[in-house]
Amino acid sequence: MKNSIIAGVGHFVPETVVKNADLEKVMDTSNEWIIERTGIEERRYGKKHEETSTTMGARAAEMAIENAGINKEDIDFIIFATLSPDYYFPGNGVLLQRELGITNTEIGALDIRNQCSGFVYGLSVADQFVKTGMYKNVLLVGGEMHSMGLDFSTRGRNVTVIFGDGGGAVVVQPTEDKNRGILTTHMHSNGTFAEKLAFISPGAHSGYYQKYTEEEINYGFPQDVLGEVFVTQKMVDEGMLYPHMEGQFVFKNAVVKFPEVIMEAFEKSGESLDNLKLLIPHQANLRISQFVQKRLGLKDEQIWNNIQKYGNTTAASIPIALSEAVQAGTVKKGDLVCLAAFGSGFTWASALIRW
Repeated sequence: MKNSIIAGVGHFVPETVVKNADLEKVMDTSNEWIIERTGIEERRYGKKHEETSTTMGARAAEMAIENAGINKEDIDFIIFATLSPDYYFPGNGVLLQRELGITNTEIGALDIRNQCSGFVYGLSVADQFVKTGMYKNVLLVGGEMHSMGLDFSTRGRNVTVIFGDGGGAVVVQPTEDKNRGILTTHMHSNGTFAEKLAFISPGAHSGYYQKYTEEEINYGFPQDVLGEVFVTQKMVDEGMLYPHMEGQFVFKNAVVKFPEVIMEAFEKSGESLDNLKLLIPHQANLRISQFVQKRLGLKDEQIWNNIQKYGNTTAASIPIALSEAVQAGTVKKGDLVCLAAFGSGFTWASALIRW
């Protein structure tokens, strides 16, 4: 089998910069509080009803396609990772295809729903397709429009201050060069604590976890919700239509799983951590990245952090950071690069690449 390489990278972030001071105007928070807990100084928000996770992903994809030196018609498969799709259905993959104007090729489009780990999961899928010879130019995109669904009151501040919008993309191709390519990918999950970081309502549960008593659950759903399977007035009134996160619980799990899955990549590939050029972690929280850096004994120049200016862009965070690192000349041919993520599910994953 041939090796697969990332032949092109691209990213896009909206023009609107939202600083911590801007959030102070709409909720009870402060610049100092946000920086101390997350490291975030500002983030980007897309233009409502104009920019979406699809359009931002498409702009990043155009850049990646050009960077790879191919035409958009050369793309033979699309993978789109997001937790903030344009529609509940259909998925963003086909919308991206339409946005790029390549519907005449009728290629396949796959949607990945692994949240913060979505890009690395998608990279593993692309890697298998390319290695086996099924596809030659796989377009992998991560795009998020978080700002459309956040609670901008004090009630939602712990979640809202963290997230931003943006898109990142790569083109994965085969190579004859045995000294380059994606060396290994590793994917894991444990759904035991799925509700610790989740967007529960609206959905089939209809507020199940927040709304009903144990007695009501054991008996069955009360009669007053029959016909109200998706959205209820109670959900609207009580702010259930927003993401839920138990931050400390997520943090404690992330700082364990991040180092584990990174070291798994090195152990399985036979590479030495001493030879690592750059670690690009999912930009969840600067404190998590700093903890992982210290745990692995990495120098500042061996880890890429941009959460300070973009916030957490979930599935888009790794490809945005990777694109920036390549553009900055930090990543060069032959360098050993590790990508790693942990997020909702819980899911976590890593990829080790000889650039």
